[in-house]
Amino acid sequence: MASIDIPEETAGRDIHAAIPDDFRLESGQHLGATEVVGRLFGPGHAPLVVVAGGISSGRFATRWWPSVVRTGGPVDVNRLRILALDLLPGRDEPGITITTADQARLLALLLDALGEKRIDAFVGASYGGCIGLAFAALYPERIGELTVISAAHRAHPAATAVRGVQRRLLAFARDCGREAEGVALARQLAMTTYRTAEEFDLRFSQTPPPAAGDAWPVCDYLIARGSAYAGATSADRWISLSDSLDRHSIDPRAVRCPLTVVGFSSDTLVPIADSRELAARAPNLRRLVEAPSIFGHDAFLKERELIGRVLHDVLNPLTALQPSEIAA
Repeated sequence: MASIDIPEETAGRDIHAAIPDDFRLESGQHLGATEVVGRLFGPGHAPLVVVAGGISSGRFATRWWPSVVRTGGPVDVNRLRILALDLLPGRDEPGITITTADQARLLALLLDALGEKRIDAFVGASYGGCIGLAFAALYPERIGELTVISAAHRAHPAATAVRGVQRRLLAFARDCGREAEGVALARQLAMTTYRTAEEFDLRFSQTPPPAAGDAWPVCDYLIARGSAYAGATSADRWISLSDSLDRHSIDPRAVRCPLTVVGFSSDTLVPIADSRELAARAPNLRRLVEAPSIFGHDAFLKERELIGRVLHDVLNPLTALQPSEIAA
């Protein structure tokens, strides 16, 4: 079979930045990793946009957010340079307490390795939105626009309650030597918070299984999603990143760049009231977008038309006058 050449704009290339020996997390701990790895997509001198997503995302942004980061998409790999990064800690690193500010500092190392003093925009969804807020607060001189989707300036106690159960489940399964099963069960629990009761009501019947303890239709779905995720991460890594979400706390007044906030009224992990508070307290709010969705927290992945319109409005001005177009 003949090989197919994939343009670098679409395939991207990896960027490596060494983590200095004296780099310490806010907890005072050292990371076991010696480098942070990102992936850069897009043409050489286009505006630079950082894209970050949930705790299961990484540097392959065209894979985990394919409806957004693509050729001709809202974050267009043919018109923008797009940088995404692998979140630390790594899979095999135990016992790390890491914050969204730590993740922002790791991103800064990548930018330094690229020789970039400033990014034109940051698009962050879920945990990635929290990192974006932390980056804007830490490095106000290094960011242009910030768009935060399904994320806020703090963790809500109700979300912490559920994630706390997940962490205890993960630790219990790990300590019992059944880590993969624990990860699968934690993923099942997570899916009940990512989606909504309305969606479950529309999708699943209440036809009883043959016997008590057998799976109901909605449970079949959750079991399948958990099994698909069982090998995707380790219990320790999930515990660290879940805990990082709950430690997240940013003063909205410290986010001085132009800010767009997108929140969904059905999101139980990031209640719309928190999105409103972030928008109300931020000194340079560009726009607050509130929308209904049957998809809850996962609306940032599912509400493609809405997300596409918002990101087009934010990012299109960056590419309106490219150097080649000015020369023409």
